[in-house]
Amino acid sequence: MTSDASTGASLFDHLLELRSRLLAIVLSILLIFVSLAYFAQDIYQYLAQPLLDVMPDGSNMIATDVASPFFAPFKLTLVVSIFAAMPYILYQVWSFIAPGLYQNEKRLVAPLLFGSSLLFYGGIAFAYFVVFPLAFAFFSSVAPEGVTIATDISSYLDFVLKLFFAFGAAFEIPIAIILMCWTGFTTPAKLREKRPYVIVGVFVLGMLLTPPDIISQTLLAIPMWLLFEVGVIFASFYTKNSDEDEQQDEQTNDV
Repeated sequence: MTSDASTGASLFDHLLELRSRLLAIVLSILLIFVSLAYFAQDIYQYLAQPLLDVMPDGSNMIATDVASPFFAPFKLTLVVSIFAAMPYILYQVWSFIAPGLYQNEKRLVAPLLFGSSLLFYGGIAFAYFVVFPLAFAFFSSVAPEGVTIATDISSYLDFVLKLFFAFGAAFEIPIAIILMCWTGFTTPAKLREKRPYVIVGVFVLGMLLTPPDIISQTLLAIPMWLLFEVGVIFASFYTKNSDEDEQQDEQTNDV
């Protein structure tokens, strides 16, 4: 009876802590959103610049919905707020799970959370500064004669957000590989043996995660392949360090 009560109290405490951390995450996003809301139009203008730079002279973006000029910039600002709060969100996740981890697990998870933030931001930056100029220049150059390019602002926002999430998620490949090797699901040696299948797989994923154009598909597939190689290299070090930590823990227990 006492054990059941203790278990129930412990679960209730965890739920309270989870609620408080989720509330902190939501408040942080709202705080950033309120701070950026005044600059919503400027933020959208900056996002649209890669397309505006390659549009023919005299062409402009359009709004086909009545409320699009208002909602599209604020939707973008909300997404930017989530992106900006990502380090704090990961910190809250880390603070929630850290008490239940062993010391060697803490040494692994902490840098992985930090690295995942950098990789996610790196994927977004790669999409904006490399993929967008090339893809939009290609789209503008292949427009049929007599067709005026006038992209809807909501459609453009949905398009670029899809690419942002695709590239941000794809750049997390090294983290996923390290975790798979650390948990024993696979090994770096086995991943190297499957390299030809991985190369084919990243191009298939590039086709599925990006719009149907060869440029964005290729520009996603090649970095995914390179990140796979980076992940295998780092996974070798993490696997080695994990084995050493287990040996040290066994020696400590024997003593």
